[in-house]
Amino acid sequence: MRIIPGEIKTAQLHAYLLGSVAPRPICFASTIDNEGNANLSPFSFFNVFGSKPPICIFSPARRVRDNTIKHTLENVYATKEVVINVVNYNIVQQANLASCEYPKGVDEFVKAGFTPLKSDMVKPFRVKESPVQLECKLLQVIETGKEGGAANLIICEVVCMHIDDNILDEQGRIDPNKIDLVARMGGDYYCRASGSAIFEVHKPNIELGVGVDALPSNIRCSKILTGNELGMLGNCTVIPIVSDLFEDYRMSQILKEHTHDEDAKRDALHLYAKELLEAKDVNKAWQVLLAGE
Repeated sequence: MRIIPGEIKTAQLHAYLLGSVAPRPICFASTIDNEGNANLSPFSFFNVFGSKPPICIFSPARRVRDNTIKHTLENVYATKEVVINVVNYNIVQQANLASCEYPKGVDEFVKAGFTPLKSDMVKPFRVKESPVQLECKLLQVIETGKEGGAANLIICEVVCMHIDDNILDEQGRIDPNKIDLVARMGGDYYCRASGSAIFEVHKPNIELGVGVDALPSNIRCSKILTGNELGMLGNCTVIPIVSDLFEDYRMSQILKEHTHDEDAKRDALHLYAKELLEAKDVNKAWQVLLAGE
């Protein structure tokens, strides 16, 4: 499938983009107008950009159906302030309710059943039920167009951050299972970032991985190992040496059973290494793979 923007309807392109660029964190934006009326609305065109200064960007895009702008954008232009509240599983249904197109002046805090909290450094209220609340000052709005679907990038600086102590681990870090965040997919779909959905991938940081290109050709061209598994091996800082002290019963059996069949031996060792990599035992997987070299 090949799509050229402008050759299909904007609503259709919008759906493809949201379905493919996902999951997206949710900005639950609290604003007020010049008369002090509160507004609360979720946006999934959102992320954090930088930490000194701490910058968040979200976009209340122009409505595709009638090319109007949203109350959140009007309020940000008027007051230059916003509170970004994160959305977790406990409040996702209420946050969804707050996305309804209520008339201007209707308080979504009341409609969705949220508790407004007075902010410390800005005028808009915080959402008490949200586990993290970011008080922000507007830096800039970038309008990317004037037609329906065009973005309005609200660039704001975090001036005060509130974190519920109950979502912290013993080291004072945010525990992903305790914060239990949700994110937007395409259509009516969301995803929940906790439990079995969470996994670790250790970043290389300063030490450089050897790279997939440095793997022995027998391993690099494996018909068994996936690109992800080759990436795990390539992320090691050195290719290890086969240890004379390494003993493994299953590997020994494979070597004995396939003494005269190199292809079968290689495939069996690669299958075993695949299981070890799935169990995150990279060092043992290396020893098994190198035993077939």
